[in-house]
Amino acid sequence: MSGSGARTAAYGLLPTDTTEEVRTRGAGVSTQVAVLPVGSFEQHGRYLPLATDTLVACAVAAEIAAAYPVHLLPPVTVSCSHEHAAWPGTVSISAVTLHAVVTDIAASLRRSGVEALVVVNGHGGNYVLGNVVQEASARGERLALYPAAEDWEAALAGAGVETSALTDMHAGEIETSILLHAHPELVRPGYESADFTADDRRHLLTLGMSAYTESGVIGRPSLGSAEKGKELLSSLADSFGAIFELLTAGRE
Repeated sequence: MSGSGARTAAYGLLPTDTTEEVRTRGAGVSTQVAVLPVGSFEQHGRYLPLATDTLVACAVAAEIAAAYPVHLLPPVTVSCSHEHAAWPGTVSISAVTLHAVVTDIAASLRRSGVEALVVVNGHGGNYVLGNVVQEASARGERLALYPAAEDWEAALAGAGVETSALTDMHAGEIETSILLHAHPELVRPGYESADFTADDRRHLLTLGMSAYTESGVIGRPSLGSAEKGKELLSSLADSFGAIFELLTAGRE
């Protein structure tokens, strides 16, 4: 299904559509679907920006908006990054606040006639987003969280990513690849020699990231490439079709 390709600015963070363009895109669509990127503002080693998770979420959302008739929203740029608090620059909000923000956005969309919301999450620490979707679904609302673990697994395989999702936790091959493709000018030197792995992180929630890595990196960024980043985004856009069909089914 082809979308209009919502225009973005400022490194792909801000949609620039007019209200008329949004109205036109929604015309003839049985259930309008909005897409909300949720990122974070946290350390990503010496070579990726603090806004990496937001940039990744926005890159995925923009790819989706280019392929489906969705209403692309500006991102939530600060979220639950408490496990990264040991590094300068990291900023967090509480899980309660993030829950309230996403819930309020979904309610506002429904009041304007947009029935369905997909939250595109770029930060693994935003566990509360799963609860937001669970609670909304129990109320009969149409919310979804994307990508699922299975969507990422398919994307990693299709892109030839060599590191597993477990090993490539943070600032590794996956995130480096996506930024090398989407925003190469933001990737600083040093990722080529920053590999560090720590697969056993069972006390992460109690001890935080600093207990497992001095550099802030857990993964193998040296394996990152723009080509892999392009394929990752393409695969995630393809997989989004299942969510789109699920949220719009039965609304003809």
